[in-house]
Amino acid sequence: MTRFVVVPQWQGSPAARAMQLVDGAEAIAGDLPRSACVRVEVPLEAGDALGTRVHRLSTLQQTRARIDDLLASETDRIVIVGGDCSVALGGIAHAAARHERLGLVWFDAHGDLHTPDSSVSGAFAGMALRAALGDGESSLAVSPGIAPSRTVLVGARDLDVAESAFLADTPLARLDAVDLADTALADAVSQTDADAVWVHLDLDVLDPAAITGLTAASPFGADPARIVAALAALRARVPLAGASITGFAPASAAAAVDDLGTILRLVGALA
Repeated sequence: MTRFVVVPQWQGSPAARAMQLVDGAEAIAGDLPRSACVRVEVPLEAGDALGTRVHRLSTLQQTRARIDDLLASETDRIVIVGGDCSVALGGIAHAAARHERLGLVWFDAHGDLHTPDSSVSGAFAGMALRAALGDGESSLAVSPGIAPSRTVLVGARDLDVAESAFLADTPLARLDAVDLADTALADAVSQTDADAVWVHLDLDVLDPAAITGLTAASPFGADPARIVAALAALRARVPLAGASITGFAPASAAAAVDDLGTILRLVGALA
């Protein structure tokens, strides 16, 4: 059985439209079976940096604690519905505690590889993958982190200088989402020693022609059908420990309806 954990957190995002991530998470949840959904209450306030370089850290910590508490007794496979990318970290930490050699697939137009020292925005979503690897803000990072050698970054095409420098020195595999062959992802994960895999899918990995409700669309993205096929091939080879899907920020309820068909096909591939 799959349990959907809905986390409408916006506080990790750097976008001017960040609060529309709340609407996006709720729109996705509205089309999922109610009996399979549980919601994590996200504080209303923006939050305080607590003397760090991570904006809104106090609220991010509260939400993470609530995710951790919920997942502590969870035995079903989890799909986290966000919200910004950082909501994935609690699920990844939960899965890593159950799988000694957890692999990580991170679909995203951006690297999300900053640390508090390298980030210009201070937005934690831009540090989320780096935190999954165990680096950055200690109160939110996965510990121990996922090994870079068991991590695959898919579709990243909008990288900052610091992120590119990190990738140049790190054994982290990368795939181009535009030309994603059906078995390329499965092959990349199979070449690691992962005993299970967590899949994170930020919807901005998609081409803007496929979805409109994004806070930071980037051209030359992935075709949803290619991602669905790649996930099917991956799941045929490596057990899926859990997943997260984030980044939906519809401009209106009507606009959300236009994108939900595509999003739900992706949710189905993960669940």
